[in-house]
Amino acid sequence: MKTIGLFAVSTFLLFSVHSKAHKSLPSNPNDSTKTIVDTVAVEIQEDNPVLVALDDLWLSEQLSWSTFDTDTSCLNIHGFSKEEIPEYPDSVIAARLYGLNAQTPMNLDYNRYVKAFINLYTNKRRDVTSRVLGLAELYYPMFEEKLDQFDIPLELKHLAVVESALNPSARSHVGATGLWQFMYSTGKIYDLNVTSYTDDRRDPYKSTVAACRYMQFLYGMYGDWNLVLAAYNSGPGNVNKAIRRSGGHRDYWKIRPYLPRETRGYVPAFIAVNYTMNFAAEHNLYPVEPLFVHAQIDTLNVCQRATFDQISHFTGVEVKELEVLNPSLKKNIIPESKTCHTLYIPSSAVGAFLANEDSLYEYQKDAPQAVNGYVVNEEITYYKVRSGDVLGVIAERNGVTVTQIREWNNLRSSRIYPGQRLEIHSTKKVKVDSATAKATEEKKSEGGTKSVVETSGNVDYYTIRSGDTLWDIAKTYPGVTVNDIKRVNTGVNYNRLKPGQKIKIPKKS
Repeated sequence: MKTIGLFAVSTFLLFSVHSKAHKSLPSNPNDSTKTIVDTVAVEIQEDNPVLVALDDLWLSEQLSWSTFDTDTSCLNIHGFSKEEIPEYPDSVIAARLYGLNAQTPMNLDYNRYVKAFINLYTNKRRDVTSRVLGLAELYYPMFEEKLDQFDIPLELKHLAVVESALNPSARSHVGATGLWQFMYSTGKIYDLNVTSYTDDRRDPYKSTVAACRYMQFLYGMYGDWNLVLAAYNSGPGNVNKAIRRSGGHRDYWKIRPYLPRETRGYVPAFIAVNYTMNFAAEHNLYPVEPLFVHAQIDTLNVCQRATFDQISHFTGVEVKELEVLNPSLKKNIIPESKTCHTLYIPSSAVGAFLANEDSLYEYQKDAPQAVNGYVVNEEITYYKVRSGDVLGVIAERNGVTVTQIREWNNLRSSRIYPGQRLEIHSTKKVKVDSATAKATEEKKSEGGTKSVVETSGNVDYYTIRSGDTLWDIAKTYPGVTVNDIKRVNTGVNYNRLKPGQKIKIPKKS
């Protein structure tokens, strides 16, 4: 397993998906084109106010026990000036590490190698360390719970800082991915699957369980946590070779000269991170406030295909926030599969998701739909590259990422040339006037809202019209939900309803 180290910038990679359906290229490449189709009015259901209050009480209870704070005026207990970088003699740092060492079964030694990494994290890379101190409030509680479950020293939570700087989308030059930097082959051993849509190595929970299983196995081999760290980084094969070349020693510091160059600094880096995370305030280092802390996140099992756009429309959670919380979903899509997928979502949005779940799955499958009087349309513009242009600047001007521009234009690299035309995508929220919405509804309802051609037993039969969705159909039958219709129509492809097709509607007493 290869680490990208604390040098990794702790920012999350953003991915987006853009439907190619219903698009037509503009006659003039310099003009924009919009996809405008008939819209369907959708009313967003509010969450139960009593349950909202209960959720708030539980969240307040959890946060009341937290000591996390980002207020520098409170955290700066030593009275340092804003830009001051404190320095300490070796004796002080060694004494602090000695105190940490007494509280763990690991060996937190202090030497010149460890000193060099402490200087790196507390002096040269202060901005990264501050971001990590904040992100720890999102990930460390879950790390500690899993490490405790596997009876592994809790200090190993700091290993993910060395591996990825707590960036679940981190990827090394050799392909190691995620918070715990699993290679593809090692990940497969520990049930981390990779598909075109998902990468379990980037799932914080699944990858943490896999890392615990791997470390537990390695400790069974070596019985020494420093050797576990070395093997985690370079593989058991390299550690075994180093033991042989050292004359059979099973002490990290004695086999260190025979390890790969990167692994020689791995244990010193881990010890230095332990020190830095425990004595940040003594070095005038404070956390950058994270987007979320652990107590603010909840999970849902999603068993149907859904996009981040759909979830965002009905819950109010920004797409970028969903990307941060769900880095394992590579295309911003929860794919349809035989098993359910875990969606990480702010706990405050769970109620809205459940209240609108049936509508959410039907929303925007075939065309943009109006939500609370607005429809989101996609717009494409074309940019003509000028001499001196670079993708990074073009992306910044248009509020997109370099990765997105490369994806839209099928670019294998960031190289561009003067005269080249680049496709730029954007979305715009457009208000739908009431007359348009009403006309659309009338158009969809021509011939009546129900078309029951046959009645048998406890079901009616409805004939599908062009543009129908299960949500449209269910709302015309009082007391009938989308799930009710699905339950009596097993085998029906709900994503491909065809005009003239008959489906069953359960009768409600």
